[in-house]
Amino acid sequence: MLPNDRVRKARKNKGYSQVVLAEKASVTRQTIGLIEAGKYNPSLKLCLRICYALDKTLDELFWYDPGEFER
Repeated sequence: MLPNDRVRKARKNKGYSQVVLAEKASVTRQTIGLIEAGKYNPSLKLCLRICYALDKTLDELFWYDPGEFER
């Protein structure tokens, strides 16, 4: 599973809308939408804010497995 899919799944599991996650991470809803669509590469600082908002670690949300690069 790619990071954008993991972010979307974690957000939905928390019952958050994109708007709620955006507010908690101090970004716009559009930024969250782009991250979930795989069209925006967030900074480390933003990744950490998303992780804190979703009670996840960087590894859980943003780590790539080697095989994922081949897809």
